[in-house]
Amino acid sequence: MLQNNPEIIAKIEKAIDGIRPYLEADGGDMTFVELTSDNIVKMQLHGSCHSCSMSAMTLKAGIEQAIKSAVPQVVAVEAID
Repeated sequence: MLQNNPEIIAKIEKAIDGIRPYLEADGGDMTFVELTSDNIVKMQLHGSCHSCSMSAMTLKAGIEQAIKSAVPQVVAVEAID
């Protein structure tokens, strides 16, 4: 089970840290919230990422791909409010 595995969480956080500078350059950021029991990563978007019309594309094309590359068992990344 991935949900409470500290090594998996650390890999997710590392993948996020690799993307963070690009988001910050545009005035945005994100926070890892949880990894669900069905291997979905929940993220909270901040700053310009929260209100950006392209945030869904950024989430799927950038963030999700980086996290799935680091942890292939992750099935999706979703933004929450």
